[in-house]
Amino acid sequence: MQKRAYLLIAAGAVLWGTIGIFVRGFYGFGFSPLQVVTLRVLSAAVLMLVYLLFTRPELLKIRIRDSLYFVGTGIFSLAFFNLCYFTTIRETSIAIAVTLLYTAPAFVAVLSRVFFGENLGVKKLFSLGLTLVGCAFVAGYLPGIGDSLTLSWSGLLTGLGAGFGYALYSIFGKAALEKYHTMTIAAYTFIFASLALLPLGNFENSAGAFSIGAFWVYLAGLGFFPTVLAYLLYTKGLEEVESSRASIVATIEPVVGTLAGFFIFREILTGWQVAGVLLVLVAVVMVQERK
Repeated sequence: MQKRAYLLIAAGAVLWGTIGIFVRGFYGFGFSPLQVVTLRVLSAAVLMLVYLLFTRPELLKIRIRDSLYFVGTGIFSLAFFNLCYFTTIRETSIAIAVTLLYTAPAFVAVLSRVFFGENLGVKKLFSLGLTLVGCAFVAGYLPGIGDSLTLSWSGLLTGLGAGFGYALYSIFGKAALEKYHTMTIAAYTFIFASLALLPLGNFENSAGAFSIGAFWVYLAGLGFFPTVLAYLLYTKGLEEVESSRASIVATIEPVVGTLAGFFIFREILTGWQVAGVLLVLVAVVMVQERK
């Protein structure tokens, strides 16, 4: 059962790793990072609502006081980390943004210890260290070797903010699973994020893109594959796996992103990046191993 949970988490992370394909498409239409985030969560909210209304409408029932869970997953996590993440991409590069995003397992490990009393064992800490080093290699950040990458303070802070916001989904999602179904959590995560971002989107200057057929293809793809389906798979996997372990398994995402860049956009994959891919995969295998 736990192996299945790890596979679900990994599958969700693989889908998250494809998001750069869709984001690049929207940037080509002239959308800002804030607008892309808004389109992502809004399309996902519509897809989830339509699906549940026609299949399992009972899953849309929640208690008003439990809205705080979805304020956490939707606004504090999804909306916040996406805004920080896309802003970091604009301020620095995709590689640096992904590396800073995957400081999330460190935040999750600490927060899980505080809120859930999860153990920080030597193996988990070692796996965490491997993932961070692996992500750095994948991004090409190698201090002392060649030209070191430099970050602005704003890029660094938004990058770390993305990692922290990303970590919060595991924490709030784990708490919400005690009361609600996976699909309920995913649906209200997207709904609350949409309510928070829609007033800020300002799509008047980009209205012309809505008449282009390719725009709707990108919108459907962005809303379904790296968003609705990815979050459903990841949240389902959280039912059987510690949130700190789940977040480390999810570091497959930057590996997938790097490979997508190589095969789809013909980006060069260096020897250090290959080493980083292998380190992340080793860490994923290690974190699955049980005593």
